Amino acid sequence: MSQADKPLVWMEGEIKTPPFSGEARIEAGILLRRLQKGENIGLPHSRPMPDIGLRCHELRIRDETKNWRIFYHNSADDLVILEVHNKTTQKTPQAVLDNCKRRLKIYKSIS
Repeated sequence: MSQADKPLVWMEGEIKTPPFSGEARIEAGILLRRLQKGENIGLPHSRPMPDIGLRCHELRIRDETKNWRIFYHNSADDLVILEVHNKTTQKTPQAVLDNCKRRLKIYKSIS
């Protein structure tokens, strides 16, 4: 990691091996690395999630049989992973949004 790379901060324990296929794991890793390097990623890979907070987004990872979402906050100093969620409905469940908001509040209180 170079000096310019933002560290990943996992707000609910680090997920060393998400239940992604190998291909989806590689795609998630590449996208997260691009974000760490300061690149802005737009649709179709990432979209803003203003319902969670400022600078919050979801990464969209297509897997063999599932659609994963990695909710993150792109702070000035860190890339904060708020939630990894298997998308099963058209709309993000309120419980997932609430967890993300709670974790973002905790991050802001300790950063």
